[in-house]
Formats: sequence, structure tokens, C-alpha cells
Amino acid sequence: MAGGFFGWLRHNAEHYLLVDAQRKLSVKLGTPAPRPPRGAKEIFWLKIFAPVYGALPWPVRSTVMRAMPGSHRKTWAEPPALQGPAV
Repeated sequence: MAGGFFGWLRHNAEHYLLVDAQRKLSVKLGTPAPRPPRGAKEIFWLKIFAPVYGALPWPVRSTVMRAMPGSHRKTWAEPPALQGPAV
């Protein structure tokens, strides 16, 4: 995990967005859901952050992520040039 505030933010965002996705999938499939949020931290991330993040249009989310320092700013390397048939 990256250090500092942005590392902390990314770590928590990833974790609680995953928990929220698991909850949504459990509702859809009729399976047991993760336990309900307990405490102010979990309530904030699951009842405020996750729904607000989900409501943001992709261009806004993408702009915010690109503006923050961290590994998510790395781009994929160019694919190697083709050198003939694979077989």
C-alpha cells in the first residue's frame, strides 16, 4: 500500500467498494450478505462514500483518480511489435 493520505484513501476506498459490491451481489443472488456496517468509519464508507462514488459519472471518477498520486496513474506498456506467426 502506498503511504500517506492518498494511500490510506485508496486502500479504504477499494476495501469498502468491494464490500458494497459483495452486498449488492448477495441481494441479487439471495445469498448471505456481509455483516452490516458498525461504527462511524464503516457507516461513512458504506452508507455515504460508496453510494456517492457509484452515482458519479465515469469521467468525474476518472479525473479524480488521475489527479491523485499513486499506482493507478501508471499506464499500460505498449504491446510488443508482432514478429511473425505465433505457431
